[in-house]
Amino acid sequence: MIRLSSTRSRLPALVISADDHKRLTLLAEAAADRMPDVSEALLQELDRAKVVKDDAIPANRVRMGSTVVYEAHGAERTVKLVYPGDADIEAGRISILTPIGAALIGLSPGQSIRWTGRDGVTHELTVKAVTPPEA
Repeated sequence: MIRLSSTRSRLPALVISADDHKRLTLLAEAAADRMPDVSEALLQELDRAKVVKDDAIPANRVRMGSTVVYEAHGAERTVKLVYPGDADIEAGRISILTPIGAALIGLSPGQSIRWTGRDGVTHELTVKAVTPPEA
């Protein structure tokens, strides 16, 4: 099972737009049979997130289509958070239906999170910067 936890004992506060929350809940539920661990991790994140109106989401929060700079394992990486059909790891587009995608949603710069990947290894990342999706 993929587990998310903070570097301290509390999980970081998440903020998600109402549209992303609705769409991602449906996506996670639809993926439950094929990817139960990732689906469950994403649903847990969505359940604990503060949901705000679409036009009230802070620009520095990771949402669908955001470009994120994060640090993990001592290296910085830049990725774009996308829906599964748009994912291309070599192009830096990671799916929300991956352990790292589920971990990133709703975070803001300075927040850290740990997750246990499909391989059973615990990983940690810290968000450094977030660029909102293009209009």
